[in-house]
Amino acid sequence: MNGLNAAMKTFPGGKHIEGHKQLTRNEPICAMPLPAQVIIPLSQHTGSICEPLVKKGDKVKAGTKIGQGNGVVSSTVHASVSGTVNNISDYNHPVLGSCPAVIIDSDGKDENDAQVKERSGIAELSKEELLAIIKDSGIVGLGGAAFPTQVKLNPPRPVDTLIINGVECEPYLTCDFRLMLERTNELLQGIQLIQKIVNVQKVFIGIEEDKQEAVLQLRNRIMEKKRRFEVVALKAKYPQGAEKQLIKAVVGREVPPGKLPFDVGVIVVNVGTAVAVYEAVCLGKPLYERIVTVTGRIVKKPANLKVRLGTRFSDIIAFCEGTKEPLGKIIMGGPMMGLAQFTDDVPVIKGTSGILMLAKDEIKDFTETPCIRCGRCVNVCPVRMLPYALSLCVESKSFEQALQYNPRDCMECGACAYVCPAKRRIVESIRLIKAVVK
Repeated sequence: MNGLNAAMKTFPGGKHIEGHKQLTRNEPICAMPLPAQVIIPLSQHTGSICEPLVKKGDKVKAGTKIGQGNGVVSSTVHASVSGTVNNISDYNHPVLGSCPAVIIDSDGKDENDAQVKERSGIAELSKEELLAIIKDSGIVGLGGAAFPTQVKLNPPRPVDTLIINGVECEPYLTCDFRLMLERTNELLQGIQLIQKIVNVQKVFIGIEEDKQEAVLQLRNRIMEKKRRFEVVALKAKYPQGAEKQLIKAVVGREVPPGKLPFDVGVIVVNVGTAVAVYEAVCLGKPLYERIVTVTGRIVKKPANLKVRLGTRFSDIIAFCEGTKEPLGKIIMGGPMMGLAQFTDDVPVIKGTSGILMLAKDEIKDFTETPCIRCGRCVNVCPVRMLPYALSLCVESKSFEQALQYNPRDCMECGACAYVCPAKRRIVESIRLIKAVVK
């Protein structure tokens, strides 16, 4: 498939947004030194919170299971350093505000748990055995949603297509891009394991056209390894990395409102998740670290860091030598779908893809004005909703009427608010509707 022609593939709606990826796209992945202390929240995934398996004073090692998830949709959590459990108590959480967490003082030895070792006989492992390893390793989607991977890879009906998501359309973030360049072989092995689990022949790797180095490297390595995977270069447009939009762009299938990708025979897995599957199955390594992009115009040393889960944002910022001018805002993730933080004393969790620092002059306080019915929000909406109508429903407190506009289909990508000339807080309005409906 020709790269230029393939780049024309995309989805209806969306918007090209300045990426600011030049800040870190050429920064190789660097392992951050071990923190003196980590805070491991017992909720880092979609689903029920974990029950602690350790108590104050217990000795743990990197990879020791310290939290067990109960229920179908849940996950496990593991110690990310070796040391001693200092406490189990509520602590700041970058998504939930606060959450019970296991606080571990590192002993600096970085000893691995006995289970963290290379596994033999991988080719003989069954689907059920592979899913059990993934579940026990605490793997969740690393693209942002943090949905338990063992649940996603065991859909209630057969699928025929696997799409690996290497799009990374969120501005500023480059951790997936560097992963594709630097850990290509591990990525391909992870994809092969996932392919075996979901039992499909058609495998596509979707990457935006502005990441040509990754497109070419993966294509070359796939040819060398004689894999039957297809790399699809896509138009650089936000939110191209959203599951339903990626499916539409790559295979032309449309996921109906209220339905999920497996309803149209597709499973979508992030590149970081695929590498985590490789590590869990082949190396016996649970998910206790991840790559985080630390970026922003004011950051002294922007970087792509391999960080232990539970590391405080403040430790990471200090490692990057802080900021060149006064800090205005810290965001976990990117500027479109990331979450602003009230403090830097929050830990990295499984869903932390980036830490974005903005200067005070980069934060604009807009005054919301009446909707002028220009239709820009409708044109960019990737799920073909009427965002302005939902916003007006909130204004008039017409929540029952709002239901006819299918607010649950909104992925809260923020494209509508981005283009709104009236600077209306459309995403906030839709979130409010969802909460009221729930």
